Amino acid sequence: MAGCLDNIQVSLPDWLELGEKRNAVSSIVAGSLFFLGWWVIIDIAAFAASSDFNHAYHVCGIIATISLFMINAVSNGQVRGESYHTGLLGQRAARIWLFIGFVLGFGSIIAATWILFAAYVIPNKTVIYPGIGLFLQNVLIFSGSLLFKFGRTEDSFN
Repeated sequence: MAGCLDNIQVSLPDWLELGEKRNAVSSIVAGSLFFLGWWVIIDIAAFAASSDFNHAYHVCGIIATISLFMINAVSNGQVRGESYHTGLLGQRAARIWLFIGFVLGFGSIIAATWILFAAYVIPNKTVIYPGIGLFLQNVLIFSGSLLFKFGRTEDSFN
């Protein structure tokens, strides 16, 4: 039973084949997602009334940004143990660093969801777009982080 799906081959359409442009396209899209996330929250902070949006909620976006840097600070080769320079603790430290980055990213999304429901949905406020924008910011930043990490290839650096 194991391996019954090994022979299935799914080919991408011709217009989706990126080839040598994969790194450039994924970097541009990831950067655009990051920019859009911060643009949404800056727009909300600028136009929402001070009673509708607590500026302490920006901490979620800052933690998501730190998560983006942490996730993309280690290469896939370091995580797999294929790097020439192992550093102080080697592969184990790279995996711990990556794990902490993912925990911060998921934690920022969870915190933004908590703020959305605790501060806007459950109290039945008439204006909930600041909470939705905060959630959207963290999802966009984390999506950009994942795309930047896993959308690029390291083969062209060899």
